[in-house]
Amino acid sequence: MSTENEGNNEGNAVPPAPSAPPVPVDAPAASTRPEHGVPPRPGAHPESQEGDPTAVLPPVPPGAPDGTHAAHGAEPGAWPPPPPPATPAYANGGSGAGWGSTYQQPAPKSGGGRGGLIAAVLVAALVAGGVGGGIGYWAADSNDSSTGSTTVSASQSGGDFKREAGTVAAIANQALPSTVTIEAESGGGEGGTGTGFVMDKQGHILTNNHVVAEAVDGGKLSATFPNGKKYDAEVVGNAQGYDVAVIQLKNPPEDLKPLPLGDSEKVAVGDSTIAIGAPFGLSNTVTTGIISAKNRPVASSDGSSTGKASYMSALQTDASINPGNSGGPLLDAKGSVIGINSAIQSASGGLGGTGQSGSIGLGFAIPINQAKNVAQQLIRTGEPVYPVIGASVSLQEGTGGARITEEGAGGADAVEKGGPADKAGLKPGDVITKIDDTAIDSGPALIGEIWTHQPGDTVTLTYTRDGKTNTTEVTLGEREGDS
Repeated sequence: MSTENEGNNEGNAVPPAPSAPPVPVDAPAASTRPEHGVPPRPGAHPESQEGDPTAVLPPVPPGAPDGTHAAHGAEPGAWPPPPPPATPAYANGGSGAGWGSTYQQPAPKSGGGRGGLIAAVLVAALVAGGVGGGIGYWAADSNDSSTGSTTVSASQSGGDFKREAGTVAAIANQALPSTVTIEAESGGGEGGTGTGFVMDKQGHILTNNHVVAEAVDGGKLSATFPNGKKYDAEVVGNAQGYDVAVIQLKNPPEDLKPLPLGDSEKVAVGDSTIAIGAPFGLSNTVTTGIISAKNRPVASSDGSSTGKASYMSALQTDASINPGNSGGPLLDAKGSVIGINSAIQSASGGLGGTGQSGSIGLGFAIPINQAKNVAQQLIRTGEPVYPVIGASVSLQEGTGGARITEEGAGGADAVEKGGPADKAGLKPGDVITKIDDTAIDSGPALIGEIWTHQPGDTVTLTYTRDGKTNTTEVTLGEREGDS
């Protein structure tokens, strides 16, 4: 944020923050595949990969990420440092780690990936075999006690069975027609696949920034519906910091049905969730789970040398999310969108030796209330607007909160003169521990929480100075654009 969005990595390599995934630094994000595994902060998790767009979020430490060298604090308004290599990967397969599946045309699928699918098929065969054996025994037994036919017939086929409203099958049936698989390709032919969903009848599709990043500057973009119809599209606006983007279909169909948007503020831990996406390129996949936690501080990066950090105060879910799920909807039990699947915490390594990490039950979604505000801004102006406090904070671990640095990037003032933090009486060395009633244990956590607000909002900050706890009200300023 102003300078809040700007992190300051001081000292040597900093280990992941205890409650937020690692934040990438200005140096090239270590070799995290497009679906990077995200080291969890003592409570956060994400991911990303090359291939299907899906961001894997590495754990974001309260301070700078592991392996990150000391860096100067960002000037007020400068971009916060990108997450470290351990940052959660995206759930699409954009150009870096992410939620999705990246691809290099016309590269064929690797044997490792094929092995994973084969294993699933074998399991299905074994299950089918067990069922068949059971039916065979029943038929034989019946034959011994009766002279009648042993032919077994079902009263009705599964396809004719009517699913009641509120069931996963009924919700999926309603939501799938409004969910698309996105393919983004750069001018050089590199790209990936991710997911998105219909936002309005004008053809606007909401997704992750890392899903469409390859196509922003002169690339190709398309969206394919479950019925197989494919449409060319263009980027209306994208926000790197929020990891949100809006694309528009060219010549959209007249029968578009926007997915209903829920209220992420009313979501409770334990609520049922349904995720839709294209994990590892398998379009129109539906998985289920629950909300595992709320307000997880997560910092993610696409793993590229130029990628900047994305921050969120995420909804955590155990619904299976993999590369390619990025940008897809996270639904509640009523079928309303409560979040955008964006990152995952992943174990090291990959499936079948492919190097792509898969779901371990730690997925992260951008709350829909925030995503909706960002999307509406992008549709209006094409540029994102970020709330800021005008102070540079450290991303280093072990500060017990978000510590305002002694110096900003390039020797600039850590507290912008005349800015929101300055007017509120904040000074270098102050450690911010709460925003309203939300505890803050690191710089990334502060950035993610501030970004859930709007410029002009007034928040109460609790901070410590010289061992004493104080509070002050700050009216958030704004910064336009990702530069």
